[in-house]
Amino acid sequence: MHCGNSFGLWKFRSCRFHTICPIGQAMSSIATLTLNPAIDSACEADRVFPTHKVRTYGERYDPGGGGINVARLLARLGRTVDTVYLSGGASGSLLDELLALPGIVRHPVAIHDHTRLSLTVFERESGQEFRFVPEGPLLSGDEWRAALDRCAGLACEWLVASGSLPRGTPDEFLALLSQAVAARGVKVIVDCHGEPLKRALAAGGLFLVKPSLGEFEALTGHSFASPKDAGQAALDYVRAGSTRFFAVTMGHEGAVLAHEGGVLVRPGANVAVKSATGAGDSFVAGMLHAFADGASPAEALAWGMAAGTAAVMSAGTGLCQPEEIQPLLQHFR
Repeated sequence: MHCGNSFGLWKFRSCRFHTICPIGQAMSSIATLTLNPAIDSACEADRVFPTHKVRTYGERYDPGGGGINVARLLARLGRTVDTVYLSGGASGSLLDELLALPGIVRHPVAIHDHTRLSLTVFERESGQEFRFVPEGPLLSGDEWRAALDRCAGLACEWLVASGSLPRGTPDEFLALLSQAVAARGVKVIVDCHGEPLKRALAAGGLFLVKPSLGEFEALTGHSFASPKDAGQAALDYVRAGSTRFFAVTMGHEGAVLAHEGGVLVRPGANVAVKSATGAGDSFVAGMLHAFADGASPAEALAWGMAAGTAAVMSAGTGLCQPEEIQPLLQHFR
């Protein structure tokens, strides 16, 4: 069994995109929130079929869920990240252990239900990936309020709220979260979908929003013929004051970024896709890593594209490593 918390201690981080700076220099204060984390297990099988036992190989276990994946990659890039997440049951204890990683400061919020366990199986025969994702725990009002209070009490400059909302969490949670930290000038980044995303945008004042194309089409009720069309629709939210930046990821078609200066469109790279797990989270982490160093929107988008692409080139739930991002940066600049 291979556990995902066996990564070595990263002593250096990318700084200003071209040089390497030792940890110890001033770094932005970043926090992430994961309301519905998971223990992500991944393995391979020769073939997946019904009824009979499917023998698997090379299993590994990683801490997962949107905000946790963002934190994992940012930590590998040399940043220290406060990570708020819900933790319950025996699986919650295992999640706590897996999150004992360099650069991650854990802030578990205890819940009565169990933390979910997900499964990704790579079928060798077809080259396809099968992903099984449980719905997760049922929260009480006290539990989701405790998570909200924990985030409101953090001294951070950036707050990433990423991933699905567990059952029992109100749709206005992300809007409440943004309002709770607005007075301190915290830049809030949201990566979610459905009604919670709609209400967060309606509340306004976000820094960055990043749905996938399917999530964005569901939000707007429209299908988009081209990335440029999606970008123009995203720009409407920027102009309305809902968010400063609005990115839409489109898989192999690339991504768009709307901001006050217009719309940036970046086509995807022709690479071998090994896993989709954590690709969107890696995109967010890459953009935030760049923005936290004062990058331009174009440079931040390049970092997002490079990190997301490196993630899909990495098998299973391990995400990518910094040295896999660097070669892709020039392609997206």
